[in-house]
Amino acid sequence: MKDSTLKTILQIFGLIAVLLTLMPFVAIDYWWIRMFDFPHLQLTFLTLVALLTYFIKFDFKNYRDYILMVILLACFIFQALKIYPYTGLSQYEVLKSSSSKKTLKIYTANVLQDNEVTEKLIKEIESMDADVMVFTETNAFWKDAIKKGLPNEYLYKVEYPLDNTYGMLLYSKLPLINPEIRFLVNDSIPSIHTKIKMHSNDTIQLYAIHPTPPMPQENPKSTDRDSEMMQIALFSRESKHPVVVVGDFNDVAWSETSQLFQRVSELLDLRKGRGLFNTYNANNFLLRWPLDHVFVSKEFRYINAKRGNDIESDHFPFYAELNLEPENADVQKPKPPSAEDIESAKKQIKKQERADNELIN
Repeated sequence: MKDSTLKTILQIFGLIAVLLTLMPFVAIDYWWIRMFDFPHLQLTFLTLVALLTYFIKFDFKNYRDYILMVILLACFIFQALKIYPYTGLSQYEVLKSSSSKKTLKIYTANVLQDNEVTEKLIKEIESMDADVMVFTETNAFWKDAIKKGLPNEYLYKVEYPLDNTYGMLLYSKLPLINPEIRFLVNDSIPSIHTKIKMHSNDTIQLYAIHPTPPMPQENPKSTDRDSEMMQIALFSRESKHPVVVVGDFNDVAWSETSQLFQRVSELLDLRKGRGLFNTYNANNFLLRWPLDHVFVSKEFRYINAKRGNDIESDHFPFYAELNLEPENADVQKPKPPSAEDIESAKKQIKKQERADNELIN
């Protein structure tokens, strides 16, 4: 291969890395733009490879090479800084608890509706022994299978099985107060809203969600997902009780939408400072990112979190053990959202409402 040909290939490789870095900045809801929010770790590695390989043909006398190298370096630094909060080098957002007097153990799993291997999930349920469990992609088959293997302590439930991959089940050892199923975006995508009375008699608010992903076979835009997340953010912000939001968000924690969700809701991400806990794709080691989340308000402290075992789904389950410490809430109180953040969240909700009205009309 000629030197000029190799250099051209390396330049194209570098430009692709730059283009992919810039894609998430495009303010368009179409899936083919939003999909680049997900493989951020992979794009960071790709940019590093592009940066290092270009050194092979770097010409110290060519100013264009300096320009490309500076751009690649800037892209790599940008990519790395977005990943940094989820490494062990970063500070914790949810601080460690020194107590276990008011614990709350949460388990969430996307079971994969077409998955018919139920034994592994039942074994996980028994070993995790969570206080509250949320299952997504659950149809009647999965409802029956889970109920059959469910320990007797789970006296409280919210069940809404569906065949459209958006069925949702919630089982709890703790009493549920005014549980309800709500449809924030359309009548085929449920979310569960309930207060929970803990063993300590404290009351908390839980929201369980599973919005649609921006994918051509699901929803060509991220508008519905983003709207549901923003509505939950505003509900969380207005709640009079400590809040937990759990479920398959179909979004990664570092996306602009998730970051806005956190700022508006003032919820904390227990992953920060502890790791990515990649829950998807369980079937592909190279293409994994965190889609299943547990966000909490400032009243909670961290005891433990871990990714669950393989349950034959395309998702791994996610488990979190928390302690309620309202007396220490101000220590980890997040910065209040700006007026622009609140307005951006409301605009996203209105965008979805306009889109629905256009379909009706």
